[in-house]
Amino acid sequence: MNARLLLLSLALASSPALAGDAIHVSLDARMPLGQGTPALKVEILEPILGFDVKLKRSDGKVFEFKEGGRPGTTRTLPLEQPEGRFHYEGELTVRFKGAEPGTMPLSFDTELLGPLTLTVSKEDLDLAGRKLRFKLSRPAARAKLTVLVDSGWNAFDGEVKFKGEPGGTPLEVTWPKVPGKVMKISLQAYDTADFYQSVDFFPWQVDIPHEEVNFPSGSAEIPAAERGKLDRSVEKLTEAVKRYGELAAVRLYILGHTDTVGATPSNRELSLQRARSIASYFRRKGARLPTFYEGFGEQAPHVVTPDETDEAGNRRAEYIISVDDPVLTNAPFAPQWRKL
Repeated sequence: MNARLLLLSLALASSPALAGDAIHVSLDARMPLGQGTPALKVEILEPILGFDVKLKRSDGKVFEFKEGGRPGTTRTLPLEQPEGRFHYEGELTVRFKGAEPGTMPLSFDTELLGPLTLTVSKEDLDLAGRKLRFKLSRPAARAKLTVLVDSGWNAFDGEVKFKGEPGGTPLEVTWPKVPGKVMKISLQAYDTADFYQSVDFFPWQVDIPHEEVNFPSGSAEIPAAERGKLDRSVEKLTEAVKRYGELAAVRLYILGHTDTVGATPSNRELSLQRARSIASYFRRKGARLPTFYEGFGEQAPHVVTPDETDEAGNRRAEYIISVDDPVLTNAPFAPQWRKL
């Protein structure tokens, strides 16, 4: 994030033969808060006795500088100011040996910029509508947007122009429809001073189809007869990681569920232990990607039943490959993902 360097085209008001030859004046007009202040820079090009600067800021603050130096010297005149935009009026006087002083008028604006804030959340992302909404805390100039899909192609990679909409204005970027699922969205939003903030979203996730493991009642031990199902699931996981792992750092999430037979707390603990058993089995069989697990017990049923109902459709697990924590549409509580 670089402040723009605005050059002042200033000329001496007297001594035409020396006008513009003795000094060069430039202005660092915009600075981020905490990283310095706006400043005048006076570069001495020819021998002079010295120079004086007198300025009055739009809030009444007066600045006076008396400087000098040899040719090749640059003097930086800091303009301490509060956060915000200010106007300056004044005069620079150059003193010469054996000649009348030359003067030049000064008139410019400066701005000390507070932190640029980009406000955006997962709720602002509309994948179906292919749009992302956000707000900037200062007037908006442009945004760089990159949308990567799981085919490896970019659905969009370019700039979106804005018109200096005031800070806090709802803004939106969109992208065209292309085959595949959106895997990563990168946004860099710039204000009119060319400062920016950025954010990445990883909305991609994919469910791995599989055969359900039949655990003994009340147990998280994987029966030998059921291990073949998990071996086939490992093959599918390996294929998915091979396909998508080059595009992003993917993770595996395993969710355990039970039917409604038994107490709710014990069912949640049982589903958690079964999810961990599956995760451990996958790890032993070569699934090396980061793995997380959670148990939802009877609280997120696939088939809604009365309490104490033996329903095989609810004794299940979910295997999700994702980049970020997956979005769960029917989660009864915020998951506390345990890392294996």
